[in-house]
Amino acid sequence: MTILYPVATNAEQALSRPLGRAARESEARRRAGGDVAFTTDPAGPAFPTREAALAAYAERLEPSEPGDRYCQLVEQVVAEAGRPPGPVEPTYEDGRRWPKPAPPPQTAWRLTVSYWRVPTAERPLEAPQARQARKSRQALEPETLRAIARAPLRAVKPQQPLDIGLFETRPPEAPHIVMPDE
Repeated sequence: MTILYPVATNAEQALSRPLGRAARESEARRRAGGDVAFTTDPAGPAFPTREAALAAYAERLEPSEPGDRYCQLVEQVVAEAGRPPGPVEPTYEDGRRWPKPAPPPQTAWRLTVSYWRVPTAERPLEAPQARQARKSRQALEPETLRAIARAPLRAVKPQQPLDIGLFETRPPEAPHIVMPDE
């Protein structure tokens, strides 16, 4: 089963009117006419229960075609007044440190859409490399900081090829192969 992901500039467009559908990055680049990045973003409103979200998005979550399974429901913690929940205060009983039982945080259910994202002026494809952004001492926008935090770690320069190990050797008839030496 091959999933055909939408090609769009944001999650809302991926649900309503994508530029096309593609399974691979090369196909998505052809449809978009440029670079793309695979991403998963939330779309639509948050629902207090899973059942309410399933009722609202039943046709998206259980499509008739198996290649249309690019949406899923996720449970997210709802932050009070824009802040994540704080740390739990420990208590000390009988010589042991046990945290006080805290009430579970309030959660909401959201629809997430996986799609090939086309870059736009307000949301480029890649965030700057974290070390270079920190050393530049320029003020960064909050969205840029979030993009740096979400991006995988990238090296400042490419990694050099590794040497062969202590118990490995290259045979004279095939120097491009590394073999274990016992």
